[in-house]
Amino acid sequence: MSDKNETRKTRYSDAELEEFRKIILEKLERTEYDLKILREMLDSNDISQTKILSFEDSAYAAQRDKTIYLINRLERFRNDLKRALIRIDNKTYGICRETGKLISKERLRAVPHTTLSIEAKKNRDKGRR
Repeated sequence: MSDKNETRKTRYSDAELEEFRKIILEKLERTEYDLKILREMLDSNDISQTKILSFEDSAYAAQRDKTIYLINRLERFRNDLKRALIRIDNKTYGICRETGKLISKERLRAVPHTTLSIEAKKNRDKGRR
């Protein structure tokens, strides 16, 4: 089905939603695994907050901060994926929250948690300049 026909539809079919659910669940599983690994790394190298930092400890602290940053990003991504699953259950998945049109399948496959079509994203980016 072409994008031209998709813009005429008001929502994706149940079969199409199930295809997206599978993609999201796979990404969610991978994200949970990555979070587990990062948390284990953080726990295994935990540094005492009362210790005076040496040069080596400063490098560790910088790496620790980077790991915490990655954990926070992955947690936000996981939450976005969970919200996408809710939209699938509500049958509102794939509808742009700004234009009301269907987001292209290609975009949803690449960024399954998106709520904006390319058109809306470009318009938003123009407004930020």
